[in-house]
Amino acid sequence: MTDAEKKVLDEEVVVESVDVEVGTMEDVDAIMKKFDRESNTRVWEGTPKKILRYVLAAFMLFMVYMNLWATWSGQIRRCLFVGFVILFTFFIYPVKKGNVKPNSMPWYDILLAVAGCIPYFYYVANFKRIVAMGIAIGQTEVILGIIGTLVLAECCRRAVGLPILVVAGCFVLYAFIGRGMSLDLVVYNIFYTTNGIIGTPISVCSTYIALFLLFGAFLEATGVANFFIDCANALVGWASGGPAKVAVVSSALCGMVSGSSVGNTVTTGSVTIPMMKKTGYPGEFAGAVEAASSTGGQIMPPIMGAAAFLMAEMVGVPYAKIIVRAILPAFLYFLGIFLGVHFKAKKLGLKGLPREELPKWKLLLPQIYLILPLVVLVYMIMIGFTMATAAVYATLYCVVVSMISREEGKKKLIMAVPLIPLLFMTLMSRSFQPGTFMGENGSTLCLAIAFALLVINYAISKPNVKSLPTIIDAFENGGKNCLSVGIACGMAGIIAGVVTMTGLGQVLIGAIVGLSNGHLIIALVLTMLCCIVLGMGVPTTANYIIMATTCAPILASGMGLNLMAAHMFCFYFGIVADITPPVALAAFAGSGIAGSNPMKTGFTATRLGIAAYIVPYMFVLNPILVLVNVNNLSTGIFVLMAIKAVVTAFIGMVGLASGSSGFFKAPCNLLERIVLIASGLLLIDPGTLTDIAGIGIILLIYFIQKAREKRTAVTG
Repeated sequence: MTDAEKKVLDEEVVVESVDVEVGTMEDVDAIMKKFDRESNTRVWEGTPKKILRYVLAAFMLFMVYMNLWATWSGQIRRCLFVGFVILFTFFIYPVKKGNVKPNSMPWYDILLAVAGCIPYFYYVANFKRIVAMGIAIGQTEVILGIIGTLVLAECCRRAVGLPILVVAGCFVLYAFIGRGMSLDLVVYNIFYTTNGIIGTPISVCSTYIALFLLFGAFLEATGVANFFIDCANALVGWASGGPAKVAVVSSALCGMVSGSSVGNTVTTGSVTIPMMKKTGYPGEFAGAVEAASSTGGQIMPPIMGAAAFLMAEMVGVPYAKIIVRAILPAFLYFLGIFLGVHFKAKKLGLKGLPREELPKWKLLLPQIYLILPLVVLVYMIMIGFTMATAAVYATLYCVVVSMISREEGKKKLIMAVPLIPLLFMTLMSRSFQPGTFMGENGSTLCLAIAFALLVINYAISKPNVKSLPTIIDAFENGGKNCLSVGIACGMAGIIAGVVTMTGLGQVLIGAIVGLSNGHLIIALVLTMLCCIVLGMGVPTTANYIIMATTCAPILASGMGLNLMAAHMFCFYFGIVADITPPVALAAFAGSGIAGSNPMKTGFTATRLGIAAYIVPYMFVLNPILVLVNVNNLSTGIFVLMAIKAVVTAFIGMVGLASGSSGFFKAPCNLLERIVLIASGLLLIDPGTLTDIAGIGIILLIYFIQKAREKRTAVTG
């Protein structure tokens, strides 16, 4: 180690005196309740707990039936979903945080639960008459619409938080004050049309999102998260600063399953953050690494969180294409964080973990079957199955995989037998016409056989008999997860409805275009700030919907951007709000485990996640990074340009990460850091001259530092 490196190490490595075991699983619930609004739930014990558990499980089974077999109209499906969501929300979420008295539910919550769901069930019961009335709804319908909307708002306050409620309230006030609309007209548009509460967000939530949340709950029950962490340890745990790199890789994999920045930060961070601190990383850096990585999990294909399903609907692009087009942006996001971790580790002189302490590939590879549900999910989506069907099939695979993982020795093979009819159905059902052997009847037969084999497996397996409650737990968790997302989608529908009926979208387009004076970069910066500010404390799904109805049209219509790039831009910045102070919830959760200063952890996460703030500009300026052929180039030319875009983006990430961390080939002085960051920014622009200049500057700094390193070695 050179003298310069020793000096940096002496100055910066401050191994805190706090216990490195802070943030073990015993602390997870407390931290989640502190930073995650959705975790502040009522305490039910004994018989009431069992009843609620089974009711939520039945609700998810009902969602499966409604999506796969029911033939009801869209409005009926959506109203049923919202009605049940409101009813269960009051049983799960108390009026305020900290209400932990067991089996306690005040009378007014019961009243609100009943009053809130009645308007939606009334809509179902009188659907044909209400549709026939059109805008001339009666006084009863107006009153019920007001009650249904206000109770939904109260559910939002409890389960989601105030930010989105305030935003929605401002939009509604604009309809009354800004446009002078009557109460009847506003209620009709918000409550009774498919442009409001029961609009596109609820439509997507009651179909794809609900079933994918169920799939995620079952996938977690398989133990795949631990498998991902073990694989990450085996892959990069030995490298310089290994535990931090493990956090990046494992959080990328686990984050796509959990769908929650805060949730993944706490659960995965309870393992990775103590490891990082033990290695020598400062607490705020350890918490920031986990927060930035976990946040990025929501943009990680193939699941990408609930907002991706909404994007597919709003952009009019199949979800399979959304997955493909998100690959390169997600890669660049995690590449930036990984490089930041790498250079920080080099700067601090941190080593990896001893190889003998790491999981062995020969033990991990036999567990590869754990990812089978994910493989099946992607395969079914890619070949044309509906997302609802793919989610249900993949959930069945989760059940089988969880059974296999609980057994030892040769019994694993017996537990795998139900996979035979499932695989046959998955691989062959698209090859036959409905009504033939592997059509509708054949698929039903395969499902029946698989179910019978599952029952037999449970009967002959003691570990699986003991684990039967975990299936109910997965259904229950899926139902609970539906509540907050459903509420957020309902509130976002109000915002979208107001934008539609008032023409507010055109007003916003005119305002941003006017402020930017037609300059794209200025418009992008303004849009970025809107996404981050509105996303602070707002769930990603709701934030994306707000941005998709307000800011995305600005970029697409007002500035002429590619529609996919515009929506992906808003999606990304809605996500990074979770690591952007002053309301960086994921970073604050990470600080809770690391025992570090929350705000300092937030700013460290922002600096570490600089890629997240740069990557959206890259694919907006160069849509090839989202695999959009805007110039209708030939396949060969398009592939070459895509490769060039990835290579230059990679080099740009190197410049940004090294500049922000203060280390490249050697420790950087202030001028070198500024120049490296500037070179990275030059590579954002897809122009040839800027690419040459950026690459040239990075190479120049490299050789300057290498020469300085040699001189230091000679003189030392």
